[in-house]
Amino acid sequence: MTAIARLGAVALDAPDPARLARFYCEALDLQVIFENDSFVALKGAGVLLTIQQVADLPPVTWPEGAVPKQIHLDLAVDDLDSSEKALLTAGAVKAATQPAPDRWRVLIDPAGHPFCITTLIPEV
Repeated sequence: MTAIARLGAVALDAPDPARLARFYCEALDLQVIFENDSFVALKGAGVLLTIQQVADLPPVTWPEGAVPKQIHLDLAVDDLDSSEKALLTAGAVKAATQPAPDRWRVLIDPAGHPFCITTLIPEV
């Protein structure tokens, strides 16, 4: 089967795109390839991660509440404890709810997006 399209980028909304871009540059060793006041494009890991400004973006109230998460990132790591510590130092916050902390950890990025770290994702 021939693909109709290819994944070009994963886009995140944020009130401060530059701040969130700095976090993901540090967390994932990405490079800024384009930046203006309301948009940043990061390259690395085989996909573009773009961050666009949404001034009044309410933070997600995961796992329950008025603002559900609509997308999240799963980040593959080698060690849960050391990776969690490094991401917290970079600006993430540990989510209060941890459904399976022995297999993955839920963190919140500086713009309020939940994301997971796990050792269960194989290299592709």
